[in-house]
Amino acid sequence: MTPFAQEISFHWTAVVFYIGGVIAFAYALIFAHPNKLAQAKWLTAVGLVPHTVALALRYHHVGHGPYMMKYEVLSSNAWIAIVMLLIFLWRKPNWSALALVALPAAILMMGFGLFTNPEARSLPPTLRSMWLVFHILFNKLAVGAFVLSLASAIVLLRKLNGATGRWLDRLPGVDVLEARTVRFVGFGFVFWTTTIGMGSIWANQSWGRYWGWDPIESWSLVTWLAYAILLHARRFFKLNARQTAWATIACFILSVLTVLIFPFIFPSMHSAYFQS
Repeated sequence: MTPFAQEISFHWTAVVFYIGGVIAFAYALIFAHPNKLAQAKWLTAVGLVPHTVALALRYHHVGHGPYMMKYEVLSSNAWIAIVMLLIFLWRKPNWSALALVALPAAILMMGFGLFTNPEARSLPPTLRSMWLVFHILFNKLAVGAFVLSLASAIVLLRKLNGATGRWLDRLPGVDVLEARTVRFVGFGFVFWTTTIGMGSIWANQSWGRYWGWDPIESWSLVTWLAYAILLHARRFFKLNARQTAWATIACFILSVLTVLIFPFIFPSMHSAYFQS
């Protein structure tokens, strides 16, 4: 079996466990079996084992972190999102309904990545910097926090629309859901801000300027401004819960475009190494 075949087999094994986790969460929540939630969390956590092995094999085979190809970028983003989800759910088990949104989103990221080109590429000189490692790390943490904010916002809208069900009834009230959604956004905003800062230092080290209005730089700034406006509007203009939820979803879509779509559409300095 080739190295890439090994990676892909571990990735698909992880996907199977994650799908099992979604089914287990749905069964526990929809059919009111709260005692099964621990099993759902453990099933998802077991999926992290082959997923971690796959990423470790990738690092061993190509000699760099997961930030060169769609295949490895999407997989590592999904890994971060699932880890953050499980950490939160172990601390707040009553919020398990978030898994019904966040976990499928992570599975979709992995699935999309597995159908892209997995070939290895050598690391360009501009990427051989610890500042880039921090830049990528905080970007992935931001994406994970934004995935959780999306899940919380969708559940919040369900509550506001009068949806009922035992799995929804287990969640806190609208005010608490809204506050948690904003907190997820806040965490993601801090990580995104750090991403931009670290990226600027790396850009100066690699290209001799902190900011060059590269298309990806510009869209990262637009995304940062969108989340900043959301946080300030909610604080100073008293957005209601429904407005906060929809604004969160809109900002998440913008962040996905910035991280996963625009780098492969617009010619830029980033696209020289961030290829499909």
